[in-house]
Amino acid sequence: MTQISELVSRLNTIPAGQEGWSDFEVVCTEILTFLFVPPLSVPKTQPRSYSGIDRMDAVFPNRQDIGDNVWAKIYRELDARLILFEFKNYDKTDVGKTEVNQTRNYLTKAMGRLAVICSNKLPVHQAHIKRNSIFSEEKKVILFITKDKLEEMLYIKERGDDPGDLIMDEIEWFYLQHE
Repeated sequence: MTQISELVSRLNTIPAGQEGWSDFEVVCTEILTFLFVPPLSVPKTQPRSYSGIDRMDAVFPNRQDIGDNVWAKIYRELDARLILFEFKNYDKTDVGKTEVNQTRNYLTKAMGRLAVICSNKLPVHQAHIKRNSIFSEEKKVILFITKDKLEEMLYIKERGDDPGDLIMDEIEWFYLQHE
């Protein structure tokens, strides 16, 4: 079994909800590390704010401020010094505007204006509306990436292409659909 097929298998056998939330975070972080490190740096997992009030799931340092690669473009366009990934492995609960608001609050000026919510299911309509209003007001981009997109990026890498291109595609689709 290849590393990619093993990661896909692990991702798809995690139960939704409380039972699998920790495994979902671990496997998603492993997948993202496999996909993006390098050029991104090894993620800081479960970092907390100084007061301890805020806890983020995974933050990948982006030191690609020069050059023409995807992450350098994202760095320049969205001041994305640190790329935040939040993981939602919900069962009965929807990924909604509360999760989008929580993610938005983590995006400080020092971090930049890009975050990604990785979830096992599509967010509801209100989540999309909320992220649009956040972009209109603060120019912060919050992407929604499902397990299917994580798998797709693994296969992109397996073909020898850059999985970061999918992130750029998602940013561009967000811009096109924003209103």
